[in-house]
Amino acid sequence: MLGMLVVAYWFTVLFLNIVPVIGVLLASLAIPGLSVGLMQAARNVERGQPVGMQTLYGSLRDNARTLIALGALYLCCTLGALSLSSLVDGGALLKFMLSNSRAERAMVEDADFTLSALFIMLLMAPVLMAWWFAPVLAAWHRLGVGKALFFSFIACWMNWRPFLVYGLGLLIVAGILPGVLLGILLLVMPGAANLVTALVTMPMVLVIAPTIFASFYASYRDIFGISEIV
Repeated sequence: MLGMLVVAYWFTVLFLNIVPVIGVLLASLAIPGLSVGLMQAARNVERGQPVGMQTLYGSLRDNARTLIALGALYLCCTLGALSLSSLVDGGALLKFMLSNSRAERAMVEDADFTLSALFIMLLMAPVLMAWWFAPVLAAWHRLGVGKALFFSFIACWMNWRPFLVYGLGLLIVAGILPGVLLGILLLVMPGAANLVTALVTMPMVLVIAPTIFASFYASYRDIFGISEIV
């Protein structure tokens, strides 16, 4: 069930992104509420309560104005970080991200984005810390935008050591191990690339992705405890 909800989450975001002109904005505004829905699903599983599609979309109503504001602010911060990366690469990464055609991407795809990517990661680190728990704090604890961002940042700052280990664990489980497994299978079965990719992708979608989303709830529970929705 968690796997189904994660897939529904992805398809919802993809569907909103393809809406002309305002698609990216709509997706950004919806993501905080959808992420709370996945957190609620993990909490229901822990408590033995029913989980369904209404769990994912029902959370969009919990302190909706604050969740929408969080989505809008996160989009602004992301665009701001991308814009500031122009100081490093002359705007190549920004042009690549905002290009709408292959021709536009081909003009900058040969550029080296390593330095600009590291620069953006540095800028986005405090942003991610502020947003990590902010949606669930807004939805479950009814905090405003400022308080939700503040307490999320402080929680991440005070627990930076376990979060560092957590990040390394995600890198290994969701990045390195699947990549190594895919490479080995491609060497063993070079003529079955599509089958090999499917064999690696399906467990990623049905097992690893739901586990990662459930771990977001576990981190909230361990730091803030479990509270009922007011």
